[in-house]
Amino acid sequence: MPFSSRESCLPRRRHKNYTGVTMDKKMLMGVIIKRLKKEFPVLKCGLDFNSPFELLVSTILSAQSTDVHVNKVTKTIFMKYRNVKDFAAADRAVLEKDVSSVNFYRNKAQNIQNAAKILVEKFGGAVPQTMEELVSLPGVARKTANIVLYNAFNITEGIAVDTHVIRLAGRLGLTENTDPVKIEQDLMEITPKKEWGNITHLLINHGRKTCQARKMMHEDCVLFDICPSRDS
Repeated sequence: MPFSSRESCLPRRRHKNYTGVTMDKKMLMGVIIKRLKKEFPVLKCGLDFNSPFELLVSTILSAQSTDVHVNKVTKTIFMKYRNVKDFAAADRAVLEKDVSSVNFYRNKAQNIQNAAKILVEKFGGAVPQTMEELVSLPGVARKTANIVLYNAFNITEGIAVDTHVIRLAGRLGLTENTDPVKIEQDLMEITPKKEWGNITHLLINHGRKTCQARKMMHEDCVLFDICPSRDS
């Protein structure tokens, strides 16, 4: 049913209303984290994995693909390729076919296999636990490295910036940048370090449930009164 007035779109709030209050970005981020933690009390990585290497593979595959679809693909390939050595020794054409349902599968298969070979040759088959070493692997930039470090090792080096985080950081007025690396730096400056890992999950969950790419569901948004995009 269409809303008959602007008032009818307003969410039912049980929190302090900040409409008309001027907040700096650190204060704004604090309110965002507090509210989204109430909205999403249980936070977890959307990718299924049983080892750091499985998370690395899944994260590489997830670029421009949904976590749900990647989980379907990895459920099969992780039964076929049991460890990093299996991926390193795989027939490239067969591996490409095994992941062919994800976008850019040829490049991803190549990066996964080359990363596996480097892990075997240089790191004894183990996934390294530093940003510098991770980003040296094929197909791994800061986003992937941050996801692996935080979710596999509970190491906080930065903030993983994916498409949801990029979209919401802009809509919420947390950054004026569009480059992921610059957005990460902006978010790190206004977010307590203990929340760097959580903020990615919080923004992703809110982006999937409420602040979607094609539609902002203002009537369900717990951030409505503090959102600069609420009139969009």
